[in-house]
Amino acid sequence: MDIYSMIQTLLNRGIDLGLIEECDEMYARNQLLSLLNLADFPEKVEGSVDVRIPDLLEMILQYAEDHHIVGELDAEKDILSSKLMNVLIQRPSDVNRRFYEYYEEDPKCATDYFYQLSQNSNYIQTKNIAKNINYKTETMYGDLDITINLSKPEKDPRQIALERERKHYVTYPKCLLCPENEGYEGRIGHPARSNHRVIGMTLGQEPWYLQYSPYVYYNEHCIALSKEHRNMKVTPEAFRRLLDFVHMFPHYFLGSNADLPIVGGSILSHDHYQGGNYQFAMEKAQEEFAFELRDHPDVAAATVKWPMSVIRLRSGNPDSLVDAASRVLHEWQGYSDEEVDILAFTDGTPHNTITPIARRNGEDYELDLVLRNNRTSEEHPMGIFHPHSDVHHLKKENIGLIEVMGLAVLPARLKSELEEMEKYLIGEENGLKEYHQEWADDIKARYGAGLHGENVRAVLRQELGSKFQRILEDAGVFKRNHKGREAFQKFCKLFS
Repeated sequence: MDIYSMIQTLLNRGIDLGLIEECDEMYARNQLLSLLNLADFPEKVEGSVDVRIPDLLEMILQYAEDHHIVGELDAEKDILSSKLMNVLIQRPSDVNRRFYEYYEEDPKCATDYFYQLSQNSNYIQTKNIAKNINYKTETMYGDLDITINLSKPEKDPRQIALERERKHYVTYPKCLLCPENEGYEGRIGHPARSNHRVIGMTLGQEPWYLQYSPYVYYNEHCIALSKEHRNMKVTPEAFRRLLDFVHMFPHYFLGSNADLPIVGGSILSHDHYQGGNYQFAMEKAQEEFAFELRDHPDVAAATVKWPMSVIRLRSGNPDSLVDAASRVLHEWQGYSDEEVDILAFTDGTPHNTITPIARRNGEDYELDLVLRNNRTSEEHPMGIFHPHSDVHHLKKENIGLIEVMGLAVLPARLKSELEEMEKYLIGEENGLKEYHQEWADDIKARYGAGLHGENVRAVLRQELGSKFQRILEDAGVFKRNHKGREAFQKFCKLFS
């Protein structure tokens, strides 16, 4: 397919998917020609009908590299790719207008439209996401989700060097979550966002925006972000914004990472939440110890059967729910129980916070409050309530919102490492990493001759799920033993 056929095919796909209308075709064609340094276009060009947009873009970018329109670095190609797709997307005002027209019909129609647009525009990296390894594994807490993240390509060393060199050269936008990223060309060290669109909304009487994650980890993985660039904080106002969102989009959940290092997410410098149209194992987990809230009789409260320490609040009155959650937050921030290693402060430095998740349950609103503590010790320098050193061969990063709810996001290196481990387990020549040796030997000792080529992968996946369960149990502040349960109930009785 020559470059003109590629352009025509891209235009055809844009029309077919509703990104542009037929009357936009000539304008869009000329914009694409300009970006590719082409001065003319043949009279008769045949476009293909069965090529997906991500594949088309790869072919066009190869042409651009061959003709020295872009260099070899992925960042340069991403910038051009984003610009090409921007030609086929409406302006933000039109996208927002159409979104709210759909919203008047039904909130789900609105998000369906925006999610499809974000995929069709190649903002959501569907081709790369398809590379991820995803499966569920059965545990005593329900089916946990496992993802080995292969969607983000490794960076060229030359690009890494350029990023380091230019690290402090430009400070606009301030971060990857600022709304100023909408339509931003991008640069080395800051991703291309020409094809990025956000939806304006009001949460807690403040201007916020809705977008989707470029690398979705679950269905309709969305991000709500503050217009103001400010640090993320878990506060009563945050509870209000979470409930405002699920009132607006009752088919979505929305949660916040914790707001302290170690137990918080990767970006604490911009106030934001993550949500989507997906039911995690934690949502389906059974309630265990029910207790009354003396100051909020219209709010039901219970602990949850989950490896981490969760208090679930439910009410038809969101105002009462905000007040009740605020009381739990206030008590937890100052709570210590040395019998179970929980200290609220060390020399004035706070350790306790909450990971909150909001959802609708019929006519009721629910808030799951996951208790977190980021204290470290000599034995556990990365965190007492953090994955312990014996599981660092799988994951030692922060346990953020997504993991808290039951979805493991594991590093790409595990794909090849687990393949070598499979060979080791069935006695084939292998390149097993030394840091997996103890785990592999334990599995081999327990399964013995029962391991063979037909079942080894299934066994290893189940064992990986069990390890993720352990990781979550490490992060739980009240352990799931008799002593831990009694200590958790003692805390809950403060509210009765």
